[in-house]
Amino acid sequence: MAAADAYLSAMLAAIRIAALILLLMLGGLWASAWLGKGDDDTVADAFLRRIASIFGQDMPAPAAGGVQLPQGLALGGPFSLVNHEGRAVTQADFAGGFMLVYFGFTYCPDVCPTELGIIATAMDLLGEQERRVTPVLISIDPERDTPEALADYVSRFHPRMVGLTGTAEQVAAAARAYRVFYAKVNRPEMSQYLMDHSSFIYLVGPDGRVRTLFRPETAPEAIAQSVRAHMRTAGG
Repeated sequence: MAAADAYLSAMLAAIRIAALILLLMLGGLWASAWLGKGDDDTVADAFLRRIASIFGQDMPAPAAGGVQLPQGLALGGPFSLVNHEGRAVTQADFAGGFMLVYFGFTYCPDVCPTELGIIATAMDLLGEQERRVTPVLISIDPERDTPEALADYVSRFHPRMVGLTGTAEQVAAAARAYRVFYAKVNRPEMSQYLMDHSSFIYLVGPDGRVRTLFRPETAPEAIAQSVRAHMRTAGG
């Protein structure tokens, strides 16, 4: 009985010491984050970056206004499409940089222009860092969205925006990789069909993986903040 009591006392003492060490470590990291954060940074963002540096780069960066992806859920990946200049491209053409990707179509009456405008504003808010980000519109209406139509359309939003289209099969494959829903809709009161589709903005990292996604009408400031956080976590 005495031996068991001694063992229990020793275990409790070890747990208390380990907890104290952990608290001291976390306190030190928090203080370091507070002292070393940038002007456009928050203490929480800086703290999470320091945790990530200890446990590895796979730890997700702060999402700010974005949606944190569930553990094990992978979005994005390989695609083969045609850009607004008529040139065949794949995900490899964008490797090494970030992308803000939106799936939409040029005949969209309101939602797509709104979201692309948000992307354009977020790009402007990034300042010099925007050179590391490519805004991308992937058409889910390849029947009407030719490279020429996309070239005219994307130029209205941002000078660096890229429009991507392709065959129906190529577009469907890209949409599956990002789990994008879309469907043609015919309304009796309209002469042209519309496309019903999900409306998220995807932040894609240099490795082609989606880091986070943004709900419709997310503030451009929140998107820019999240992009900066992911850039810092990626080492830039």
